[in-house]
Amino acid sequence: MGYVHVLPEFGLVVDPMVGVVTTAGVSYQPVIDKVAELEKVSDDLVGMLSGEGSFLASYPGREKSLVVAGGVTALWYGLAVGLLLAGIIALALI
Repeated sequence: MGYVHVLPEFGLVVDPMVGVVTTAGVSYQPVIDKVAELEKVSDDLVGMLSGEGSFLASYPGREKSLVVAGGVTALWYGLAVGLLLAGIIALALI
């Protein structure tokens, strides 16, 4: 792969495949690796919204853990809000 010299006195070149002005000999591999890791994490976050599948760092066989956890959380919040409203209504009637 060749470079196009922009300012040879400063060592600046253009990578025609990427289209970025940079210094000659700079490797983009660490940046590409970090972007690939962030893509996996973002896909995992988007996958959590559906409630199906498994987390990126979870054990095998826990595909429905998000659905169960969401149901249990909704149950406890519903119980807490319901008891709070029942207490307010009971105090209002007294």
